[in-house]
Amino acid sequence: MKKRNILPCTLAIAVIAAIGATGATAGKKAKFAADTSNLSASLGDQQLFHRFVVEYRDGAREKTDRSAAAANVTRALSRSGLAKGRATSASHLRRLATGQHLIKVSRSLDRVEADALLRQLEADPNVVSVRPDRLRQIARLPDVQPAYVPNDPLFVEYQWHMLAPDGTATFDGGPNRGGANVSAAWDLADGNGVTIAVLDTGITAHPDIDTSLADAGYDFISDAFVSGRDTDDRVPGGWDLGDWTIGYPGAETCQQRNSSWHGTHVAGTAGAQATDNGIGMTGVAYNANVLPIRVLGHCGGYDTDISDAIVWAAGGEVEGMPMNENPAHVINLSLGGAGACTDYEADAIAQANALGAVVVVAAGNQNANTSNYSPGNCPGVITVASNGVTSRRAYYSNFGDGIEISAPGGGVYANDGSSGTQIFDGFVWQARNPSTTTPTPLAGINPATAYGGSAGTSQAAPHVAGVVALMQGARLDAGMPLLTPAEVLDILQDTVTPFTVAPSASQPIGPGIVNAAAAVAKAIEPPCEVDCAPDATPIVNGVAATGLSGTAGSETLYSITLPEGARGPLSITTTGGSGDVNLLVSFEEEPTAEDADYRSSRPGNNETVRVNAPQAGTYYIKLVGARAYANVRLTARHN
Repeated sequence: MKKRNILPCTLAIAVIAAIGATGATAGKKAKFAADTSNLSASLGDQQLFHRFVVEYRDGAREKTDRSAAAANVTRALSRSGLAKGRATSASHLRRLATGQHLIKVSRSLDRVEADALLRQLEADPNVVSVRPDRLRQIARLPDVQPAYVPNDPLFVEYQWHMLAPDGTATFDGGPNRGGANVSAAWDLADGNGVTIAVLDTGITAHPDIDTSLADAGYDFISDAFVSGRDTDDRVPGGWDLGDWTIGYPGAETCQQRNSSWHGTHVAGTAGAQATDNGIGMTGVAYNANVLPIRVLGHCGGYDTDISDAIVWAAGGEVEGMPMNENPAHVINLSLGGAGACTDYEADAIAQANALGAVVVVAAGNQNANTSNYSPGNCPGVITVASNGVTSRRAYYSNFGDGIEISAPGGGVYANDGSSGTQIFDGFVWQARNPSTTTPTPLAGINPATAYGGSAGTSQAAPHVAGVVALMQGARLDAGMPLLTPAEVLDILQDTVTPFTVAPSASQPIGPGIVNAAAAVAKAIEPPCEVDCAPDATPIVNGVAATGLSGTAGSETLYSITLPEGARGPLSITTTGGSGDVNLLVSFEEEPTAEDADYRSSRPGNNETVRVNAPQAGTYYIKLVGARAYANVRLTARHN
């Protein structure tokens, strides 16, 4: 492959944002949250605070009276001793889309002062919860950058992440085993009719980016310092004004960097690439509508702005905002950070899911368990880890049981390790603005060079968001109803490409790599209407099936049907014989090792599953050979 130099672009390892404290679990898979019973832990590593989220109990005057809500915080400031010597008061900014009050303190509080205020408010019997409105920042590795940058925008040469992971294409001398198989999906769908909301730094004009919905987006940043605008007001338009901190007044304590143009890069991957223009690269769902929503600016973005933007993006109501005329079918959040999922985050995501929006979140780039990073640990989201060209987990990618799926985000180094030679193909390539501060206008951008390589779960997540758009677009084209968020997740996980280089058992990143072609094909697969039941051998109530045998790893399926009026319990047992067999049971579907309603896997052959309140219908029973087994007896009995 030829290597040519163009605009150097430092690695933008995912914007990862996070928020406060409260537990969050459930959904198809449990999501985990850190213990934040100690209020000071909710402060994270932030040093100054001037915005707080307060939820008042039902029946309290403060619940409905904005002035009373602010006055209550002012009194707490006085009780904390924070008003002595320095006039300090509180004012009401707005009510969140999830119902809590956002209160602003007239001066910034340091960590000790903020902790004192939090404790005063939590002791108030009218207060249900109180959390700081934490400012999240872009997390990246500033000393890592592509060894080569392209000036020849050829899809096949640079975008390994869009190709089939079958090893037929080679990159930097090695076979591609980590791609998302997107190109094969374009025979079935292009995302037409679907809207992807990208909640990020906004979007910039670019010769290879479709910005037709940029004016329809919104700048949700409600702090003038963060937004770089003249007022704290939210304004129409999802345009990126720049998020530089080098030389930005007041940002001396923030991470020092040039403008990232992160939202443009992420939107380009999901599907904002202009089509049929003969230049540049492509996005996953290249014919989808991409709605940019600005939630990140100088020094990061507030979690309350992000939560409100989630609700608005999905078509929900947000106080003081016009309704979104382009409700999103899928929402991409390439942002997050340390902390538990707050109640208002969880509520915002639940509202979006209820409106039909699939919420896709970057897992984070701390090489740590995602259970401690929000919003990836929130219920109702699809949390995406990152893999490289070899299919290996990227060295920086978060991991854990809360990961739903992996996607190409770039491994950066040869063989996807954590050190050694940086490789051109270790990165995900997309459009980027050439400026270091405010955006270069469209007329000043060279379409042959305005691209950059990045790596991170920020880059992995929009691959999945784009695949979701392809799935839903294919459904629309076929005249089929849209999939629910739960149905989308089921299909994504059922159609993954297995890892060639499997992650360690202690660092799981889901069942495999997103496979766009397989997911789209499954999404439009006609529903089964005749002879749809699994092929199973029926057994009779109370009558043992005997002499059963199998090899190690073998699977044999049986079934028992309970009539209406059958009483519990249903007892299913295996006994006798030699070897080692496991027992899996599910109602009305074939159980699998990954998904079974009940299971028993003791050493040997004496296994028992008991269903105390069985339903009328068919229970499927699978015997799996943990080792070879012989002469086993299977019995199912109910009243």
